[in-house]
Amino acid sequence: MTLHLLGASPSDRATFESCRSTLTEQDTLLLLEEGCYWALPHHRQELSRIPARVVALGPDCLARGIATEGLKTVDDAEFVVLATEHARTVSWY
Repeated sequence: MTLHLLGASPSDRATFESCRSTLTEQDTLLLLEEGCYWALPHHRQELSRIPARVVALGPDCLARGIATEGLKTVDDAEFVVLATEHARTVSWY
């Protein structure tokens, strides 16, 4: 089980594709920082094809004015819990 932290924006397609190619059903993808823009409606279809569980860091989405209806969000404390629940963490920037 791996926690993948996606901080790259949709304009960085290569990083997203590299991340996506490593995801499994046991993994979690956490959208944070500029990666929150993947939660915008026109990118949601791509997220739906990812085998991993997808969540977003709520405070980062809020800071960017990104609506997260239909996407699970976590707060900072839940982020820490995710990090402890997964065997490893990989950052994608």
